[in-house]
Amino acid sequence: MRTLYIRIVATFIGIALASSIVAIVLVNFYYLAHMREYNEQKIMNIGQEIRDLFEETPGMDLDNYLTRIGHMGFQIYAVNDRMEGVFYGAPFKHTDFEEDQVRQVLAGEIYHGILEERHLLMVSGFFENSIRNSVGLPIEANGRTYAIFVRPNLEQQIGEVRILMALLLAFTFLCSIALIIIFTRYIVKPLKKLTEATDKIVRGDYNIQLDAARRDEIGDLASHFQSMARSLKQLDEMRQEFVGNVSHEIQSPLTSIQGFAQAILAKEASPEEEERYLQIIEEESRRLSSLSKQLLTLAALDKETAVMKKTAFRLDEQIRQILIVTEWQWSEKGLSVEPELPEIVITADPELLYQVWLNLMTNSIKFCRPGDTIRIEVQVNREIVIRFIDTGIGIAPSELPYVFARFYKADKTRNRLQAGSGLGLSIVKKIIDLHGGTIQAESVPGQGTVFTVSLPHL
Repeated sequence: MRTLYIRIVATFIGIALASSIVAIVLVNFYYLAHMREYNEQKIMNIGQEIRDLFEETPGMDLDNYLTRIGHMGFQIYAVNDRMEGVFYGAPFKHTDFEEDQVRQVLAGEIYHGILEERHLLMVSGFFENSIRNSVGLPIEANGRTYAIFVRPNLEQQIGEVRILMALLLAFTFLCSIALIIIFTRYIVKPLKKLTEATDKIVRGDYNIQLDAARRDEIGDLASHFQSMARSLKQLDEMRQEFVGNVSHEIQSPLTSIQGFAQAILAKEASPEEEERYLQIIEEESRRLSSLSKQLLTLAALDKETAVMKKTAFRLDEQIRQILIVTEWQWSEKGLSVEPELPEIVITADPELLYQVWLNLMTNSIKFCRPGDTIRIEVQVNREIVIRFIDTGIGIAPSELPYVFARFYKADKTRNRLQAGSGLGLSIVKKIIDLHGGTIQAESVPGQGTVFTVSLPHL
């Protein structure tokens, strides 16, 4: 399996090679568009100067003259009318040539070999050392016509420059590869640390220390990764606490049911005690059933498997229905209920919101003392605001931030049979969140509590 380090190195080398190929192609286009004709014309001018200088100097020997011109950095091929050719200066590497082209020059025409040559990369024609890659023109000497083919001897004129350029490009490429191989390690190193951190998280170790001080994407990634590790740690702790709470909530009524059932089966209780034990068993069974339903509801809401079925309905009528359902509880306790419910139509999931109002109402009833008051207010502005206000025992300021936590019970002194599971307000908050609303709790110990629900007014 190829590592990320090898992939990055291979990618950078591939980019360097691809860039070189693209550069060659672009240079080739530039040579065709601007340099080839200019180069041909420049060499043609040199050839004409060579011919004019010879023809303007009477009595000069052509062979000696061309030899000197060749020594000045030119390659020359001179052909007479009998197709006898002589090379002057450095020899051509490729000497293949067609006689018809020689005859055309002897007839007075000009040979434009640089323009006529065709290569896959035309820029390479600039360096081709052949007779075909030259300019040809006729010259008169001793009453005879010769065809001379001229091109610069690039090896002699710019040979050192070519070597320097070749070395420069080669060393640049090699140094680039070396630097890529070295510095890629610094790119991959933090990723290796992230991999090690991932392995630690898999093993359950969330104490991750990464270099989050870097001011780049790697630093941002490290910072987010550490935040994720902290969140996973909190989630794992919450999961363990949740499992422990569920186990405790289930174990407590089961222990009671088991103990009272054994007492009844062993005939150790009087008929009056048996009846009381059976009532306790019924209450604990009902509590287990309620806990099971709440856990299923909370799991469905967490996984968002509870499909929202929004419809338009009368919110005031729904809350009045809650008051009717719970009437026996608050009337038995001697509580005063004061609803202020103007007519309002809301678009939401009526079944889910029914659970919200039922939980808030029963919660207020549990925390109220005989003779206390529960007031329910509904106000409509930009949002729909519903308040459940009671004059009950209230909640301590230190416990107020945790009232929506799962299994949290603010009043730990109350009897467990009356305390419930501690999931009601968690379900309420989750339902309100799913509706895009908010819920807040305010309380003054000994004076009462206010739960404020804000829902979008669609």
